[in-house]
This record gives sequence, structure tokens and C-alpha cells, in this order.
Amino acid sequence: MRLQIFLNMKKITREDIHLISKHSNWSKRAVQKSLEDNIYSNSKAWTKFLRLLLISLGVGFTTAGILFFFAYNWNDLHKFVKIGMMEGLVVVSTLLVLFSRFSLLIKNILLTGAVVLVGVLFAVFGQVYQTGANAYDFFLGWTFAVTLWVVISNFPPLWLIFLVLINTTFILYTEQVAQDWSYSFICLLIVLINSFFLVSSLLIAHFKDYKIPNWFTNIIALAVVVYGTFGITFGLFDDFNSTFGLLIIAVFSLFGMGIYYGLKIKSGFYLAIISFGLIFIFSGFLIKISTNELMFFVVSLFIIGSVTLVIKSLIDLQKKWNHE
Repeated sequence: MRLQIFLNMKKITREDIHLISKHSNWSKRAVQKSLEDNIYSNSKAWTKFLRLLLISLGVGFTTAGILFFFAYNWNDLHKFVKIGMMEGLVVVSTLLVLFSRFSLLIKNILLTGAVVLVGVLFAVFGQVYQTGANAYDFFLGWTFAVTLWVVISNFPPLWLIFLVLINTTFILYTEQVAQDWSYSFICLLIVLINSFFLVSSLLIAHFKDYKIPNWFTNIIALAVVVYGTFGITFGLFDDFNSTFGLLIIAVFSLFGMGIYYGLKIKSGFYLAIISFGLIFIFSGFLIKISTNELMFFVVSLFIIGSVTLVIKSLIDLQKKWNHE
């Protein structure tokens, strides 16, 4: 009776079902039925997914069509027509978000299209008046212009675009302005920026009971691992400095926390990307020691053996988690 009351009170997750089945006499048939009712996607869920997918594709193709329209007819359009059309599209899409009776999800999708159109508007303005701004200025202005929309909507795809804009702005700034910054320092800052968003998302989901999609945190975690791995690997072949030491400490600390978190939530994703990152780093360290033919043979054997071991360990862990 208590179990049935619990199931009726809240939308349970896969972890809840596994935990209940482990500490109760819940039958396998009841567990399977609960998974089908609460976890697995049914025809209704697939219909909703396809509807939203088609809406998203429609907004994306419309935005792409606008881009190609301006690119093809650029020389034939007056500058006021170019800017006026873009401003009109941004205003219309924003008004639809504010005053239409569409569902919240559809409004967020329209707002995502509006965010992209803002970037197109800035690009058109820059081309018309030849502002001469560096590329990082363009992305910086775009980022500031849509910040309020991103915060208010709290829509994960918009947050992802916002994070891409921040990373792009920073990378272009280091290429065009801060050219004296070392590669290790740049990677350290990028790792810290993305780690801040990742940790903040996980903490909000944990303490505020707010549902954040796994794909969102997985993409940010992948970015942290990629930047950290490349930063350490390429830093091995440069002169060692204090910044490189800080990068090593930061990356390996984050890797350790990622492994702990992956084991805690029983997610093979974090364990996999961190393991492959460590393999990449250690392979670079071996090549740093020597670049003769024997070392390349050793590195090849190491990669084959370590990748095989990682895959086998992840499969065993997944089987263990499935039976718990």
C-alpha cells in the first residue's frame, strides 16, 4: 500500500525504481510495468517528440533561409531594407513569444530562433556600415544582447547557445587581442569557465529540484574534458611554467570529481570521456619521452590495451548497475 501511494504521489525516475526494487519485495513484473509507465517512451511521447522536432527544424530552416536570402540578394538590397527586414523579423518573433497563445515550449523555440536572428542582425549591420570591429566584438555584443532572454527563458538549448557564444568570444579574443597569453593559460580559463556552468547546473538540479536535461550537462562535461586534455597534452611539448602546473592541478581535480560523480549517479558517460582523456594525455607523455619507432609501437600497444580495458570495465559496471 505504501509503495502504491509513493508511486502515485510523484513522477519517479529510473533510479527510484531500482532503489525501491532493491529494498522491497516488488516483483519483476511490477518493476517492468512501472518502467514502461514512467520511464520508457510510448507512442504519445514519440508523437510529442516528433512534433517538437519538426517545429525546431522549421524554425532552423527558416532562419537558414533568411541567411541565404541575404547572402544571395546582398548587392541588390538597399541598406535600409537589409537592416529593416532583420529588425522586423526580430520584433515579430519577439512579439509572438510575448503575446501569442502558444505553449511555453514552442515560445522558447521561437525565442531561440530570435536569438539567432539577433546575431544575423549584428552581422548585417557590420557588413552595411563596415564597422571594422574584430570578430570577438561581434560575438561579445551578440552575447550581451541575448543574455536577458537566456536568463528569463531558462531554456537549455538557449543556455547551450549562450555558452557557445561565451567560448567563441573568449577564443577569438585570445587570438586577436591577448596574443601573448600562453596556450596553457587559455585552456585553463576555458576549463574553469565551462566547469563553472557544469557545476552550477548540477548543483541547481540537486538542491533546487530543477530538471536539467542530461544532454546539456553531458555536452558541457565533454567540452571540459576535451579542453583539459588538449591543454595538458600540448602543454607537455612546451616549456613548463606555473600556468601549466595550475592547469594540471585543475584538470586532474575535475577528473577525480567527475569519476566520483559518475560512480555515484551510475553514469558511464563521465567515466568513459575521462578515461579516454587520461589515455590521450598519457600517450602524449610517452611521445614526449621519446619519438623513435619503438616508442610509437609502445604507444600503439598502450592505446589498444587501455581502450579495450576501459570498454570491458564499463560494460561490466553497466551489467552490475543493471542487476542492482
